[in-house]
Amino acid sequence: MIRIPVSYIENLSAWRRNFHRYPEPGWLEFRTTAQIADRLESLGYDVFVGQDIGIGERLGLPSKEEIQLFYERAKKLGANEKWLAKMEGGYTGAIAVLDTGIPGPTVAFRVDIDALPIRESEESHHVPQQEGFRSEYDGFMHACGHDSHASIGLGLAEQIMVHRNLLKGKVKIIFQPAEEGVRGAAALVESPLLCDIDYLFAMHIGTGVEKGLFIAGTDGFFATSKYDVALSGLAAHAGAYPERGKNALLASAQAALALHALPHHSGGASRINVGTLQAGAGRNVIPSSAHMQLELRGETTEIVNYYEEKMLDVFEGIAKMYDVEVSYKKVGSAISVPSDASLAAVLAKTANELNIKYIDYETFKAGSEDATFLMKKVQDRGGQATYSIMGTHLPVGHHHECFDIDEEDMLPAIEIWLNTLISLSKETSK
Repeated sequence: MIRIPVSYIENLSAWRRNFHRYPEPGWLEFRTTAQIADRLESLGYDVFVGQDIGIGERLGLPSKEEIQLFYERAKKLGANEKWLAKMEGGYTGAIAVLDTGIPGPTVAFRVDIDALPIRESEESHHVPQQEGFRSEYDGFMHACGHDSHASIGLGLAEQIMVHRNLLKGKVKIIFQPAEEGVRGAAALVESPLLCDIDYLFAMHIGTGVEKGLFIAGTDGFFATSKYDVALSGLAAHAGAYPERGKNALLASAQAALALHALPHHSGGASRINVGTLQAGAGRNVIPSSAHMQLELRGETTEIVNYYEEKMLDVFEGIAKMYDVEVSYKKVGSAISVPSDASLAAVLAKTANELNIKYIDYETFKAGSEDATFLMKKVQDRGGQATYSIMGTHLPVGHHHECFDIDEEDMLPAIEIWLNTLISLSKETSK
């Protein structure tokens, strides 16, 4: 087993704190991608960035104004214009490819790189505040550990090159944009660069798993669909001519109640949530427009598909009842896909040999993960995929203004992935 010197944590910490200071949300990771691409290229990888990746439709794309704002910020901070040119319009993310030239499997590792629209805490006990790497972008922060994921990806890339003489086949490291809101993988899965993967590994740090514990394989991520809905009616004076109006506010409120009243599905757990509802312009005006953000989640993809049909039925009925027009926009999506137990067992064996505490397989029934799109693509062509968790101490939960991790827990994640990759290369020699 290859052990990486403990001092390497200093490298990982430096990368992580760099990314943490300049958080960029989904489809806006211009500086983050450029920094990653610079490092990958210097290591000797073939690097594909932005539009060179060849992705499909991007869900939940920010406004042109937001895209330009973050693009200019990255440019001002010295992001390499060679990479920026490939990312214009919000085509972020990078894929590193190493072809050893020796017949063997194609092994891919996926990490996410985006931040969240959360204002980071300035409390004195918050480590990024204490240590001077709190977010420079007000209203945005790395509150889910994706700064550490990007650093794990870079650390793995560096260590692979150190030990490349032990490898066969191809290695691909996917630095995925826009995981938050489950937007990025659905587009990335269309890339021709990802059509030959035999083994796919994805990982998250934290998620409430105890420090030092590695979970090799997971199942139970909810499938989900996220929608923005607009209802359009007709304004009228509420006192003089109320009968002339078409009330979009009442229509949207009725729709929200109807959605939350839908029955539970016998096939498994489900969630429906109308998260925002905005309507109206004044107390004496019949509201002519309303905007709603909602999400559907289910234990299986089939359950979410069922509720999508019911959602459309609800809005069709509401449109007739209130004589309003309804339009929809899907802004995020993920499916439910289990890890391959046999591949998780390979990771568990590696963790055991590294004397890292582990669990072979665990079922979670809570959030969603769009890495499932990539996992399904690999599995559908006969390959194997697994999603792992690396435990760490969390002072608070994910998506909190005081979120932070223990940086030392990035190192065992890299050691497990690196040694598993070497093990898979050895297997092809037998």
